[in-house]
Amino acid sequence: MSNDIIFAFILGLIGGVIPGPVLAATFTEILQSGFLKSLRIILWAFIIETIVALISMLLLSALNLPEYVFRIISIAGAAVLMWLSFSIWKIKVIDSNKKAYFSFWKISIMIISNGMLWIYWITVCVPRAIMLNEKIFLGNYLFLALVELGWLISTITVAIIFSQFRKLLSNPKVVPAIFKIFALVFLYFAIDSVISTICYFY
Repeated sequence: MSNDIIFAFILGLIGGVIPGPVLAATFTEILQSGFLKSLRIILWAFIIETIVALISMLLLSALNLPEYVFRIISIAGAAVLMWLSFSIWKIKVIDSNKKAYFSFWKISIMIISNGMLWIYWITVCVPRAIMLNEKIFLGNYLFLALVELGWLISTITVAIIFSQFRKLLSNPKVVPAIFKIFALVFLYFAIDSVISTICYFY
């Protein structure tokens, strides 16, 4: 059970620092208007992503599927994690040169239309959340809360660091090393998901 809780929090922590639409928008806003103004983007993204997570979990929970189905889905989740690991491993720079105005609706559409986010929750997070619910009362909501808390903490932290050390973190020698570490952590969880599923069936 403790492993599932740690897994949830670390998933959120790593998710918050992976380059994507939200982080790109946050970095851009920092460059244009400063750190404090970027907090509204982070807050909006946090709200919308939490809604996506809840919808994904409620839809799958309503189907009342047996645990072995979620174990099988978690194999697909492991594949997603491996794909993310491979993608993160190749990151060499953080692109934050585009300038734009980010309204609530732009952020919402950007997140809701992100198919990878839905796939990530449905294949990686929700199955583990539902499995945790089998172990402790309201474990699925605890899992979701920990992922989102980790995401919020790491996103705000990386925004602060970026605002203070933008030149250093943009250094082509530093960025690859940081994201290779994240890639290896994702790979570890992918392997862990596969092993736990195999152990469940055998």
